[in-house]
Amino acid sequence: MSGVHIPKRKEKCENCTKQCNKKQNDDGAHSHAERDEANGQVHEGSQLLLSACLSCDGCLSEEESLKISQQSLEQVERVLALNKKCDVSKHKVLVASVCPQSLPFFAVKFGLDVTEAAHKLCGFLKSLGVQYVFDTTLAAGFSILESQKEFIQRFRRRHHDSQALPMFTSSCPGWIRYSERVLGSLVTPHICTARSPQQIMGCLVKDYFSKQKKLTPGNVYHVLVAPCFDKKLEAVREEFYNGLLEARDVDCVLTSGEIYYLMEQRKVSVEELDSVTLDHVLGEAGDAALVRHEGRGSEGFLEHVFKRAAKELFGLDVHEVTYKTLKNRDFQEVTLERDGETLLQFAAVYGFRNIQTLVHRMRKGRVPYQLVEVLSCPGGCLSGRGQAEIDAGGRADKDLVQQMEEAYSSLPVRLPEVNPALHTLYQDWLQGQDSPQAGALLHTQYRSQSHTQPPHMQW
Repeated sequence: MSGVHIPKRKEKCENCTKQCNKKQNDDGAHSHAERDEANGQVHEGSQLLLSACLSCDGCLSEEESLKISQQSLEQVERVLALNKKCDVSKHKVLVASVCPQSLPFFAVKFGLDVTEAAHKLCGFLKSLGVQYVFDTTLAAGFSILESQKEFIQRFRRRHHDSQALPMFTSSCPGWIRYSERVLGSLVTPHICTARSPQQIMGCLVKDYFSKQKKLTPGNVYHVLVAPCFDKKLEAVREEFYNGLLEARDVDCVLTSGEIYYLMEQRKVSVEELDSVTLDHVLGEAGDAALVRHEGRGSEGFLEHVFKRAAKELFGLDVHEVTYKTLKNRDFQEVTLERDGETLLQFAAVYGFRNIQTLVHRMRKGRVPYQLVEVLSCPGGCLSGRGQAEIDAGGRADKDLVQQMEEAYSSLPVRLPEVNPALHTLYQDWLQGQDSPQAGALLHTQYRSQSHTQPPHMQW
């Protein structure tokens, strides 16, 4: 196996504080930033500031730091070791859920197609002592359907609710943390309340699946494999912890790179691994075939919402979404027109440099979009730091990313609207699409936490 770099979490260099103070004390800083933004330019110092908000840990509390430190390979190995020592009645049932954006990483590293790589990965995880291995595409389907429904509701009340639009997607924890901690009430009311695929998967495993297996949530240890370190932050959010059951929806997030590192540590070769089909939360009644949603390397929220809104709001069938590149490949827009009139205008904004441009425009009331798909990683989820980074400076391996994009696009597309497993779970698990149960388990709220930030972190 070829080596993979596991980037370490950065020490508190205080560079973000210096940059913020410099920005605050620099006369006319905002006017300069706005002028440059209008010309399509963003200073490198501003990009550093935005990245530092999430990567240096400067705003993490001691409690958060402790919780994140438990999101590690060592913690998973500790649970596996205890299972071998303790009484069977005290064993934890280990469940692993793999994000579809992680599978192309293993496909490239193994030199296999995505499906065979997934089977080899499943074989490795089960050889460690993991009992069940799922992929999170089903959970993403829930998140997409709920996002579609929420957008249509927001669109219809846009004339009497100033915070209805634009709607920002909520699946990226880096974007969510930045919004809550730095942007505050400017953005948080606009964030879609649908839970991310990760946290819906957590509910599926700890609520539905554990009941099917006659287990308590506390007896299930749920590991999620993701391309992104920020998913660890999402897993430890307070609203995803059940105090009564003393259980988290997701107990531990490991990145694709961490899993691959574990394979290297144990000197496991791909050839010697068994190929094991992934499990399905519905058991044998479920379809274990690997599929993907529309979109380029992420879950395709923009495309799915765009097509559904075009049909439901305007009676138009959109078979193919055409992107118009604006500043760069990571800032694109999609428009629905009829008889020269613009009916819908959506945007995909990836990476903090483009996010900053979006925020400047929003502050000036110049955001024409009804929906913005926001992801903190340039290139989207496939470029997550947990699998695409090759050095401590954060530079992604472009060849690796391109190969992962090609591998991901090779999977067949299945629309969540026609996935029978989702329809079954809406009825059997949630008692209907508009039930209180669906609202509680598929949605959450995002609130401004900017009061916890020092003054120099305010924009």
